[in-house]
Amino acid sequence: GGNIFKEKVLASSYVINGFGKSMGLIQVEELGTIETPIIMTNTLSIGTVANGLIKYMLEQNEDIGKTTGTVNCVITECNDGYLNDIRGLHVKEEHVFEAINKAEVIFEEGSVGSGTGMSCYGLKGGIGSSSRIIELDNKEYTLGALVMSNFGNKGDLIINKNNVGINLEYLNKIDLTEKEKGSIIIVIATDIPLSERQLKRLSKRAIIGLGRTGSHLGNGSGDICITFTTANKIMHYSSTNIIDIKIVDDNMMDIIFRALIESVEESVISSLLHSKTTIGRDGNERKSLTEFI
Repeated sequence: GGNIFKEKVLASSYVINGFGKSMGLIQVEELGTIETPIIMTNTLSIGTVANGLIKYMLEQNEDIGKTTGTVNCVITECNDGYLNDIRGLHVKEEHVFEAINKAEVIFEEGSVGSGTGMSCYGLKGGIGSSSRIIELDNKEYTLGALVMSNFGNKGDLIINKNNVGINLEYLNKIDLTEKEKGSIIIVIATDIPLSERQLKRLSKRAIIGLGRTGSHLGNGSGDICITFTTANKIMHYSSTNIIDIKIVDDNMMDIIFRALIESVEESVISSLLHSKTTIGRDGNERKSLTEFI
């Protein structure tokens, strides 16, 4: 809520495997803040989406580029070209406005929005989410994960420590030499007071959540995690030279690490369970995991 350009959130990112074209991460790493909504799209639409988000931010902030600096838009992407006619460039600037204006606490998962054309472990992937409640100093905090899953080789899917992927009926002919070409975008949000350093530590642990689902972080995969907290905000226009922020005692990070790892793992599985069988470009098909369970 509010004006995120005027009230920036502390943030960090971690490039698990860099076969990706996301925008805005350089400044996130340098300054440790995010000042726009985070937009997810497909690979060839990042330019259009960036233009849309810039126009949205200019509409919300008359000072940008005039009496203050410009804006660092954060755009993330995965290649949905197997199902989507990605060359058609069907995503338009107005879709950015629509997505932001329709953002709600309760939202759809699966084959929706940027997740519509995504694939995961040879199945239909998409948007997935999960969260955990953590108690610190007798107060409850939330840590949540949201993923756009578009990664993993056929047959590698692991659920609850069982390699269910190898046993899926329609995957019985698996080419073990097939190279992974997918990606995953992971966004971690929390209201726990954390520093940029601690947020970076969290971002790195997302790897474990992916590994639990069977990922080997293939050479051709763009695996990126962005983590932010709403507890510590940086004012664009500050009335003081020194600002105060709170951080968690590092000795309490283990419980937060565990919550993050579990949330990432569950979010990937959730994206599969919520996605529907889809026939896309040139008759290409991805079946829903729900057809096999």
